[in-house]
Amino acid sequence: MDQFIGSHHNKLDAKGRVSVPAPFRSILKKFSGLGADAPVAPLVLRPSHQFPCIEGWTEHGFQTLSAPLEAFDQYSPEHEDLSIGLFGDACAMETDKEGRIVLPADMVVYANLTDNVVFIGANRFFQIWEPEAGARRIQEARSRIRAIPLRTRPTA
Repeated sequence: MDQFIGSHHNKLDAKGRVSVPAPFRSILKKFSGLGADAPVAPLVLRPSHQFPCIEGWTEHGFQTLSAPLEAFDQYSPEHEDLSIGLFGDACAMETDKEGRIVLPADMVVYANLTDNVVFIGANRFFQIWEPEAGARRIQEARSRIRAIPLRTRPTA
């Protein structure tokens, strides 16, 4: 499977380290081209623009996310704003041998994280939430899905 799926709870230690769930690490490694036996998996973290959480992207996924920038004149205010919005707070990192990452302190504060976190799969990326806020977000998404009239729902 090539998608980040499921919810996974982990501990955030005093140094800001957290283990990336094993299923998520395997996807990161697969898209890095390093292979499943690679000791590290590269990823890009960024604060969500919509929610108080941290997004985690494969390097390829992050490149795809930023591809629409090419439609703007490189010297336009729109290009500048989108570039700063996407790249300004993002950070590239790799997991250590144990599959852990160190979450940047400013992102920990932004997402209101303490000693417990939940990783929530979101197809091409994942999110890292404070557990109660993450549970509320899932419930909110389910409620909004139920409110979509059947005729306008996308078909699989």
